[in-house]
Amino acid sequence: MKKRMMRLLLEYLKDSKRSDRELAKVVGVSQPTITRMRQRLVKDGAIREFTVIPDFVKMGYEIMAVSHVKTKVLEVTELEEKAERHWKKFPNVIFVSRAEGMGKNGVLISLHKSYSDYSDFLTENLREWGDYILEYETMLINLKGRIVKPLSLTYLGEQKEA
Repeated sequence: MKKRMMRLLLEYLKDSKRSDRELAKVVGVSQPTITRMRQRLVKDGAIREFTVIPDFVKMGYEIMAVSHVKTKVLEVTELEEKAERHWKKFPNVIFVSRAEGMGKNGVLISLHKSYSDYSDFLTENLREWGDYILEYETMLINLKGRIVKPLSLTYLGEQKEA
């Protein structure tokens, strides 16, 4: 990625609601150039969407669950399409991917309004996927507790350009 495009992308990570005029001043190019660069970043897929990272507690979530699973490896490829359809039905699931490490091959991050909400979620999904899961471990994070560094992509915008 060209240096100016990377600079614009990093500026969007810091604050994506800024105007093209303001970004043009920061990046050192014209406003129409910023507009073209943004369109290129979107078209190329470097920017998938413009969104916010809300305060999950104010939205009513108390728990973030980071779950690690070990699935029957032979089944993974066959089930990817089914898994993609399944997890898209849960708006509280914010990330699902294959993974590697700690003897696991999948990871899921989800938000829950309470422990009983998480428990119901776990029961429902183990019922659906239990035949394919060899191990399932979860770390529950209290979102109302002390958070040293909140979940945000803003920090990436502070990195030095390569």
